[in-house]
Amino acid sequence: MQRKMLTARIRIISIAVTLVGALILVRLYYLQVVHADYYAEKAERQYVHTKSDLYSRGSIYFTTRDGEQLSAAAVQAGYLLAANPTHITNPQDFCAQVKSYITIEESLCIERASLEKRTYVELAERLTAEQAAELEGKHVEGALLYKNQWRYYPGGSVAARSIGFVGFTDKDGSELRGKFGLERSYDEVLFKKREVLSVNFFAELFSNVDDLVHEEGEAKRGDIVTTLEPAVSRLLDSVLQETNDFYKSKMTGAIVMDPKTGAIYAMNVVPSFDLNVREQATIEEFRNPLVEDVYEMGSIIKPLTVAAGIDSGAVSRSTTYFDPGCIDLNTYTICNFDKKGRGTVDMQQVLNQSLNTGVSYIVDKMGKERFRDYFYAYGLNKETGVDLPSEGSPLIDNLTSPRDVEYATASFGQGIALTPIATVRALATLANGGKLVTPHLVKQIKYEDGTVKDIDYGEGEQVLKPETSEEISRMLSTVVDDALRGGSVALPHHSIGAKTGTAQIADPNGGGYYEDKYLHSFFGYFPAYDPQFIVFMYTVEPQGVRYASETLTDPFMQIARFLINYYSIPPDR
Repeated sequence: MQRKMLTARIRIISIAVTLVGALILVRLYYLQVVHADYYAEKAERQYVHTKSDLYSRGSIYFTTRDGEQLSAAAVQAGYLLAANPTHITNPQDFCAQVKSYITIEESLCIERASLEKRTYVELAERLTAEQAAELEGKHVEGALLYKNQWRYYPGGSVAARSIGFVGFTDKDGSELRGKFGLERSYDEVLFKKREVLSVNFFAELFSNVDDLVHEEGEAKRGDIVTTLEPAVSRLLDSVLQETNDFYKSKMTGAIVMDPKTGAIYAMNVVPSFDLNVREQATIEEFRNPLVEDVYEMGSIIKPLTVAAGIDSGAVSRSTTYFDPGCIDLNTYTICNFDKKGRGTVDMQQVLNQSLNTGVSYIVDKMGKERFRDYFYAYGLNKETGVDLPSEGSPLIDNLTSPRDVEYATASFGQGIALTPIATVRALATLANGGKLVTPHLVKQIKYEDGTVKDIDYGEGEQVLKPETSEEISRMLSTVVDDALRGGSVALPHHSIGAKTGTAQIADPNGGGYYEDKYLHSFFGYFPAYDPQFIVFMYTVEPQGVRYASETLTDPFMQIARFLINYYSIPPDR
């Protein structure tokens, strides 16, 4: 009896197992054969898939006058548009429906949408959330939208040559790294390893475990906060472009800096480019000539010579000399810009009338070695250490020559070639009490672990006596009040110390200098006796004008008036 009952139970269990197995087989057939396409697509949509893994990188921030941090470079989230050709019955119709969203030619879209054996081809990388929602609402068969992220520059062309951008590495093209500007200088801080996106639910559950472990020796990652002020940078870019267009120059650039700290509020060169749309830009437009290139600066170097003469005791503001208009040194003749003599004049007139013979006289009174020591103390023989890549080295070998003529020409900015950033650093010593500061664009690093590093650039070496700085500032203020365009541009309530420079451009082929090509430069600081800003400007090969006072005076004054009003600088006279 018990045996029969046991046999019956076994049969019931066997039948039940058989029925369940049959049901499973039927269900599998239903899923894998009858509705294979539907569930395959549904399974595919469980994956977040892009052409590369999730892009991530630290941010770069502007700093406003009020201390607010605004994005200069960030990671923007959006969508990637792809297609599954196996679900597209009419490639032409498909491409017509997505035409307004793709970044490739329609013919290439049709070609990709016709690849019958492919299940994934890309059509556009950067769709906004609004575009993606709009396209999703059209229910275009075969269109696939996946999350994506990319580097974005909210300012567009603002300070473009200083901010820089990222690009694929040369080694294997798998990682986006900083290629120019701050993106390159601080790449080790900004760079973050890609995070895997092509994962299903279970893989995603464990994908971030590795992020919890900090690898030994790995560099700390984070964001950088710059001294660049967005409103000042926009104004500067606008003035530069207007100046460059009006005079049809090859390029025009400028630096706005705090002479006491070296903090740079704005710097750029035009022609420039939009950091988000670089396809039409050239390699030359990516470079930063303010840091990388050297120029013979001309007469803006004269105040450095006068200050050295005063600081050394060789001359004073009231010292006089006889100006014959031209002098002969080592078989060479050095003349004033107009070749005219002024007779007996003092050192103030050397600056007011920009006399080459006057600064040559100062070198003679100082002696070559002493003069060279001061120019080296100004840092003109070395790089500044500015936190931008590819800083150029000065060309001042003439200051080791035994010939007097080389020192005389150097005293008025010819025969030696300097980067604009080195020039503005040296000129800042005239304004800030005689200290050699370090020009810089980054003031703070905010690490991912929550720590913040304020970057200390130091006070700077004392290269001029404070009283020398005050005296040369008084002389440069007189230049603006009395000599620059006859004193017509001087401000009634704010003192400004400034000097122009017009230099012939050297001919690299035939030697000597071009007769019709000039570099115009201008520098000024204000208020003259307690300066908050120093502004350096230059324009290369302006057309239809000879002197820098014609090209750069108005642009400089436009920038000065803006800064005085924007920062509410109180009157000092």
